[in-house]
Amino acid sequence: MSAFDNLPLVIEPAELAERLDAADLILLDLSGAARYAAGHIPGARWVDAKRTQLGQPPAPGLLPQRDQLEALFSDIGHRPDATYVVYDDEGGPWAGRFIWLLDVIGHTRYHFLNGGLHAWIGEGRELSQETPPVQRSQPSLTLHEQPTATRDYLQSRLGASDLAIWDVRGADEYRGEKLSSARGGHIPGAVNFEWTAGMDPQRHLRIRTDIADVLQDLGITPDKEVITHCQTHRRSGFTYVVAKALGYPRVKAYAGSWAEWGNLPDTPIER
Repeated sequence: MSAFDNLPLVIEPAELAERLDAADLILLDLSGAARYAAGHIPGARWVDAKRTQLGQPPAPGLLPQRDQLEALFSDIGHRPDATYVVYDDEGGPWAGRFIWLLDVIGHTRYHFLNGGLHAWIGEGRELSQETPPVQRSQPSLTLHEQPTATRDYLQSRLGASDLAIWDVRGADEYRGEKLSSARGGHIPGAVNFEWTAGMDPQRHLRIRTDIADVLQDLGITPDKEVITHCQTHRRSGFTYVVAKALGYPRVKAYAGSWAEWGNLPDTPIER
């Protein structure tokens, strides 16, 4: 029995605050190192967000190798019975990417802090500068393919009536006016809805309360397989969580994202 049982994927600062002493809690902060040092949620362990990515060009957002993931989760002190709560200081892109990593390793006990550090501070809650001790573990991880869309998989699904490609980059990137890869534009059929537009700045970067209606109007609906991406699957970490939180049954992240697609010479592109 966990204190987090029966809570939804996305939880509020008050719900976390009541459970900071839970024995099964692993609380992770994926903010920058300086922000973490200046003050974080009490008990939070810092994770260098770069370790969640392979970090190699031309597609740095691809999944790290299994030994790299095992080293990361060892340093975190991963245990099979842990309940993770993850947050960052940007409203959730890195935290959402970590949720995706947990899906990849098949760990299902996790929560995303709505609004992250901004929401916590916005409610005037306590911060700490103490680094909690971590008892390193030796996890042997099994990686699951289901949460991830490879380039080959995505290309094979283009044009399917039950597919929604959610491109969360800026409109200028989507149109091919701003280049971050060799080629500009977007994946054929992709719908552009920029990731920060899914946040409510008046509520400390929490997920918009009307996001389900917004996505419905865009054709990003729960009857479809939703594949979300950006340039390196950082920004789309947030939208991956949004779709999962809405109960969409088929959600994948294209980890290669535009860094991979736009740097290949023969992938189909629209502008």
